[in-house]
Amino acid sequence: MSLRDPLSAALLALACLLTPCTAVTTWATLALGDTPRYVDTMAPLAADPAVRTAVADTVGNEVVRTLAPEAQGTQQSALAPFIRDAVHSFTRTPAFRTAWEAGNRAVHDAVLHALRDDAAPRGPVTVDLAPVTAQVKQRLAADHMPYADRIPVEHTEVAVVPAEEVAGLRKGYQALHAAAFWLPLATIGLAVTGIAVAACRRRALTATGLGTALGGALLAVAVAVGRRLTLADLPDPVHRAAAGAIYDALTATLRTTSWVLLAVGLTVALASWLTGRYRARRDPPSPAASDAPDDPYRQPPATLPRP
Repeated sequence: MSLRDPLSAALLALACLLTPCTAVTTWATLALGDTPRYVDTMAPLAADPAVRTAVADTVGNEVVRTLAPEAQGTQQSALAPFIRDAVHSFTRTPAFRTAWEAGNRAVHDAVLHALRDDAAPRGPVTVDLAPVTAQVKQRLAADHMPYADRIPVEHTEVAVVPAEEVAGLRKGYQALHAAAFWLPLATIGLAVTGIAVAACRRRALTATGLGTALGGALLAVAVAVGRRLTLADLPDPVHRAAAGAIYDALTATLRTTSWVLLAVGLTVALASWLTGRYRARRDPPSPAASDAPDDPYRQPPATLPRP
């Protein structure tokens, strides 16, 4: 057996293994690493009931805690349901969608700045949510909610990434950004080289299609497993449903990519296999050509002497 086939198999196997990794790095760089795309992806979630409920509960609890010095005991307990109802009502208004997009843009910009800039201050990644608080306060005051005018709107820096995690995330982001450039080139180069050096390129192309389809299937499984692991540590059903909606929105491109890889891989493999079958039927080997290499010790047929 020629060394070309094992070398081709190794190159193609490596290319197929890198295919889902390439999809993940490209997705992380283009979808998660771009603020406008991220905001556009998150914008429809402002209308998701689970997300609105989770946000309303969190903001409502924070407002109640802020009003604690002003309303104590039974008075605070009596106001809490009204405050939460007012916040829930606010989440169904166009102002909430504006606040939702502004908050996501502010958080994403702050995180990207910390990950991309090595000269960024050493500390937690923070974001100022004062504009969001101001819009909530305005809505509560319009509904004549007691003590709404006393809600402080201060430029309070809210930590979204702890200080001890920033350095590790920055290194991971830089490695991911570099991989997003080199992995696609390496994957294509390995696949092309593996097909070029193969003794039978048609079979190599078939194997490449099947490997690509397998990579797409593995990517779909990884996305599903990642969803399960992400939601496993959330005991609250409301927050679990909201986190599931956010996860599904962020990984929608990955799921589509996995199905595209599966479909394209199977199509290439099937087309290559059918082409080989068609050529085998159209050009059958001649008996003389097939007999010649099989028996090297075959004696030539005897001939009778001419009279």
